[in-house]
Amino acid sequence: MNRVERPPAQVLVGLLAGPRVAQAISVAARLGLADLLDAGSRTPAELAASTATNPDALRRMLRTLAGAGIFEEEASGRFRLTPLAGPLRSTAPDSISAYAVMAGERWIWQALGAMEHTVRTGEPAFDHVFGMPLFDYYVKHPAAGRVSVEGLRSVGRGEDAAVASAYDFSRATTVVDLGGGQGGLLATILRAATEARGTLFDLPHVMDVARRQFEQAGVATRVRLETGDFFKSVPAGGEVYLLRKVLHDWDDDKARAILRACRSAMTASARLLIVETLVAPGNTPCHAKELDLLMLVYTGGRERTEQEYRELLDATGFALERTLATASTMSIIEAKPV
Repeated sequence: MNRVERPPAQVLVGLLAGPRVAQAISVAARLGLADLLDAGSRTPAELAASTATNPDALRRMLRTLAGAGIFEEEASGRFRLTPLAGPLRSTAPDSISAYAVMAGERWIWQALGAMEHTVRTGEPAFDHVFGMPLFDYYVKHPAAGRVSVEGLRSVGRGEDAAVASAYDFSRATTVVDLGGGQGGLLATILRAATEARGTLFDLPHVMDVARRQFEQAGVATRVRLETGDFFKSVPAGGEVYLLRKVLHDWDDDKARAILRACRSAMTASARLLIVETLVAPGNTPCHAKELDLLMLVYTGGRERTEQEYRELLDATGFALERTLATASTMSIIEAKPV
């Protein structure tokens, strides 16, 4: 059968529907629909009774998601899980349920809705809408901060394993994770590199959660927790320094300040690993380009090309040695002091 090319206007209409599907995925995660369907198919009325929702409205949302491959509507009108819906289960090994919930929160949507302000001024729309930067907002609204932390941790689990597998940490004696949050990546690395010791460096409010994570991973005796401001200084004496999803939060000036603090703490033999998504050249579609728009309106940060990271490193006393792909959307940029 000959393929029918859709007219450009219809393609655009389809793209404009993206936010509606994204919000439906987030609502499905918030309601725990995938968990309810884990034991078998159910009717919309049964699901509505379990979630205190309207049966007709829920059926229509499920029908839309089924059209996108998320859930499947049976001939009987019951709905069941699909492989694509599997990661929305909270207990799935690859669960991103918390990330899906976070992606639908109002502070993200309101910031994205004010994108025109950012495009006109170059300033983060989040600050314009909420009257404060994102990280100040999380301090003032700790419930929102917890949603964000849990969301990023859920999507980060798969990235942690991919990064730990892509780089040989077996010879490292000390690994310093800067801005490492709850410590998922460092815990994964230390489980693989059994002779290494680690330092988690971040703000005080994440340390209690990180401590529990290291205890659960069985590596707590090999981890030191330190708090501080990585714009000013970072722990010295490490052999491998990690910056995972840190530099993309900040503009180039602040990114250079972080890198200079790293350079001041590092010996000539130490290595810096920047773990980020890389923007593909030209018109190549890639996740990083879409994520870059979120960073633009959200924090004033940015996703970068490999060349842009090279320029940041050259300006702060480093040389880019190599770039490693991982089994996730993340890449590892290895740099050495010069």
